[in-house]
Amino acid sequence: MDLSRRKFLGALGAASLSGSSNIEAQPQKEPADLVLYNGKVVTVDDAFSVRNAIAVRDGHIVAVGGNDLQNRFNATRAIDLHGRTVLPGFNDTHVHLTGQSRRYIDLINTKSLAQLKDQVREKARELGPKEWITGAGWDEYQMAEKRLPLRADLDEAAPDNPVVLTRAGGHSSVGNSKALELADINRATPDPERGLIERDVKGEPNGVIRERSDLYYRLVPKDRPEDVRESLFEKVHAQLRLGITSVMVANTPIDPTLANSWAQWEALYQAHGADLPRAAVQIQWPGDAKTGEAKLREFGRKTGAGDDRLRIGSIGEMFADGGFTGPTAYTLNDYKGMPGFRGRAMLTPVEMHANIEAGHKLGWQFGIHAIGDAAIAMTVDAYDRVLHDFPRQDHRHYLSHFSMMPPDRTMQVMAKDKILIAQQPNFTYTLEGRYVETLQSWHLTSNNPIATPIKHGIFMAFGSDNLPIGPMVGLYAAVTRKGMNSGNAYGPEEAVSIKDAIRMYTRNGAYLTWEDKTKGTLEHGRLADMIVLPEDPLTIAPEKLLNLKVDMSIVGGKVLYERTSG
Repeated sequence: MDLSRRKFLGALGAASLSGSSNIEAQPQKEPADLVLYNGKVVTVDDAFSVRNAIAVRDGHIVAVGGNDLQNRFNATRAIDLHGRTVLPGFNDTHVHLTGQSRRYIDLINTKSLAQLKDQVREKARELGPKEWITGAGWDEYQMAEKRLPLRADLDEAAPDNPVVLTRAGGHSSVGNSKALELADINRATPDPERGLIERDVKGEPNGVIRERSDLYYRLVPKDRPEDVRESLFEKVHAQLRLGITSVMVANTPIDPTLANSWAQWEALYQAHGADLPRAAVQIQWPGDAKTGEAKLREFGRKTGAGDDRLRIGSIGEMFADGGFTGPTAYTLNDYKGMPGFRGRAMLTPVEMHANIEAGHKLGWQFGIHAIGDAAIAMTVDAYDRVLHDFPRQDHRHYLSHFSMMPPDRTMQVMAKDKILIAQQPNFTYTLEGRYVETLQSWHLTSNNPIATPIKHGIFMAFGSDNLPIGPMVGLYAAVTRKGMNSGNAYGPEEAVSIKDAIRMYTRNGAYLTWEDKTKGTLEHGRLADMIVLPEDPLTIAPEKLLNLKVDMSIVGGKVLYERTSG
């Protein structure tokens, strides 16, 4: 072989060896369960960073960055977002989710009294005479007739059945004549403690009872846990369609014989937890201070027990007052056009203090229902006294609702004691009619204040209280302060930016349950709970938020909901 040929072959061999070495040196792709790329990933971190892609492994976020993540990871599923937006999943900090039996009618989408009567009539045919009919979700401001359903309406639809239907918000119910008769409520019946019986011009009960719906419901046959289990699963799973990946469920009893008790939630999540939003279940205060303390000791658990799928939340709601859907919210001034009427306190200051002290000393967190300014002031005073007498670091006690602006002194105490707020900005939108009827001057314009408490240094997270549950309504109301019926803006100075509203509906909710280090943002190491939206809420017109649908909801890196059409 001549010299030139030997040199050629030697060079070729060297090149081959060099190529082999380069192939071996190429980094191996990292495994991932899911990669989303080619979109806008709104992390809601401290800088509110926006990236293009996100990778998930073993239920946690392993990388957030540019579209090169698609090449860095070998994903079981890779999704091209085609420019869509990814947000952390919404965390509804106050929602009522209960399973319902066959006697129940869902009235959330009922738009007229005629439709309501048809629904009652159909249920009466299904159940037969004498059987109780129940239901919830009606709202007179969404009815074509713009008035309450009354006993006469229900008598017409179901003369042979006792009927009780609860208003959206849960602070009043209407019954028919058979229900009133069975409850022994008539013209001579005085208003019950902490409640009010509405009457017609002749003094006869019109069927509506504010705050004491138990006068009807105590007579309704109790559902067994197995009767409502399937509907509870469906209701919790339906939150995913709204982009809700975490819920704080209000007002759950500890009595295991009741249909929607803590035991029912445990059974649900043992069977189906991997397919549902994460849940923190708030516990009803079970009695007065002495019996409540005893029952909680017997229960043997407290705030924080559980895991990242299901845990026990605060004592919530333990009502300080009623609500404007009654209306019975406890206020410092008379209601508009109702001289001498200031709503109802559900507990005395002494009872409030005793309950909080008993639970606080056991290590529980409280999230107390306080809507009117008088109720807010009373509750904050009780918190302040207990925290002074029994200091506890990082208690994270909060107020649920905070629908009126309390005195400055109250907000100063809240800031000092680090008392938090779980608020529902959607109330400004959907309860506009009630506020216009009952509040006046600056109390009306400052309903559900957001900006002012934040300026006082008070921490706030958002939720819905089912009015309605959809977070898009809450975001819209928080940034526009507009009412549903008139389109008027109430106290625009209380509005916040869309970034702040998203923050309060995502990461801030995690703080209420001591999960702010594990979820609520799209950062490395966090739980992979996120949603995909077809448009960017940071840039679209606020009005478009009301109709913005969720394309995907992902919990722990698993796609649990995916919109197919509509």
